[in-house]
Amino acid sequence: QVLVVESGGGSVQAGGSLRLSCGASGDFWRIDEMSWYRQAPGDQRELVATIQRTGTSTYGDSVKGRFTISWEHANIAVMQMDSLKPEDTAVYHCEVVSVGRAAATFRDWGQGTQVTVSS
Repeated sequence: QVLVVESGGGSVQAGGSLRLSCGASGDFWRIDEMSWYRQAPGDQRELVATIQRTGTSTYGDSVKGRFTISWEHANIAVMQMDSLKPEDTAVYHCEVVSVGRAAATFRDWGQGTQVTVSS
C-alpha cells in the first residue's frame, strides 16, 4: 500500500505563486511517475503535469511556461506554480505510479489540496 500526501495549496492573488508537494511512502520498490491533476467544480479532471522517474516532464497546454514539476527526492515531487490565474483555481490531486512486489504496478491518489487564485 502506498500513502500519497499532498501539501502546499492555498489562496493567492492573480500573478502570484504557490508550490505544491507530493510525497509517497509505503511498501513499494520504486516510484516510476508522479502526476498532478486538477478539477474545478463542474469541470472535468485535467492533467496538469507529469514527471517520470528519469526526470522527463510533460505539461498541459494551459500551464506550459508557468508551472514546473521536479523531483525533490526519489519519493517527493514538487510543482512550482508561477503567474497564477483565476482559472487555475481547483482541487489539485497527486497520482503516484509505483512498482511493488512481483513488479506489479500500482496507481494511488492523494486526498487533494485546494488552490484558489483571486483576481
